[in-house]
Amino acid sequence: MERAAKAEMVQDLNGVFSTANVVVVTHYSGLTVTDMNNLRVQMAEVDASVRVIKNRLAKIALKDTPCEGISDLLSGPVAIAYSDDPVAAPKIAAKFAKDNEKLVILGGTMGETVLDVDGVKALAELPSLDELRGKIVGMINTPATRIAGVLQAPGGQLARVLGAYASQGEAA
Repeated sequence: MERAAKAEMVQDLNGVFSTANVVVVTHYSGLTVTDMNNLRVQMAEVDASVRVIKNRLAKIALKDTPCEGISDLLSGPVAIAYSDDPVAAPKIAAKFAKDNEKLVILGGTMGETVLDVDGVKALAELPSLDELRGKIVGMINTPATRIAGVLQAPGGQLARVLGAYASQGEAA
């Protein structure tokens, strides 16, 4: 790799480490190209990314970023998964690692907080931002529906009472 390409890769990785809300560090030894492409596709579906990195260049890129604490995890064949949604990348990585034992989660970082394997798996079990937004909208809509039902009930009861009196008057 040429010096200019290395400098560009360091700058690109520095941008990832500076802006991503969550970074998951994995060993990918033994994964086939097809497996890695499947992982990339699954990550892309939730607006997350995965990439194989060169450890020495990644350690340089980590300097002065919130993810600096994960430099100890960078040894061997390492790939990182990252996303802006703090749950998306860990969720897909944990699911993929569960189905394929050749992908091993080493740890990660969320902001400046360094996560171990259990921390990444705990994040993976949380609902995603879209799921949480859906639940909030559902909670907000439920009371409005109930209020509309309560407000309509007296009018409906009044109409039924008037209808009953009208039918009694016609019968007499």
